[in-house]
Amino acid sequence: MKKALVIGITGQDGVYLSDFLLKKGYEVIGTFRRTSHRSLERLESFDMIDKVELLKMDLVDDISINKTIKYAQADEIYNLGAQSFVGVSFDQPILTSNINGLGPLRVFETVKELSPHSKLYQASSSEMYGNAPGIKNEKSSFKPRSPYGVAKVFAHNMTNHYREAYDIFASCGILFNHESPLRGIEFVTRQITYRLA
Repeated sequence: MKKALVIGITGQDGVYLSDFLLKKGYEVIGTFRRTSHRSLERLESFDMIDKVELLKMDLVDDISINKTIKYAQADEIYNLGAQSFVGVSFDQPILTSNINGLGPLRVFETVKELSPHSKLYQASSSEMYGNAPGIKNEKSSFKPRSPYGVAKVFAHNMTNHYREAYDIFASCGILFNHESPLRGIEFVTRQITYRLA
């Protein structure tokens, strides 16, 4: 049985990915950040609470990252964790850079030292392209226009660096906005659909 570690399991993408992996027969370990409010509603809506192992981990905390990756020894690691609001990155650029840029670097460094067999996936973002016109692909230039986008470019480039410098299996997926009933209500599109419904 393959084992997957899903960093950021409580988000929209984490829930859908975990559901997919469980159906393929994976053992799934998921991480979530400790907060003052409960954040497991999406997992509960898919009846997954008892099907995945949940661990508290924070992308700004080296110790929790080290413990989690050492414990999991996962075949595959998916980093979906992030400060996910572009607008907030203007108000909190240092926090955003710490989570979205240095957080993945902490994960990569820990994998290199404690779990080098693990295959890594880093969630990159269309925000790396900024507002540049035209159709984008993997060869398009990055011109980020927000602290969020800049941090994502850093993480994207570090993924490539760790793959090339340390022969680690590491890949990125450049994600554009994607919608579902699980997308947070704080996003504009969900606010519109929620109010219409």
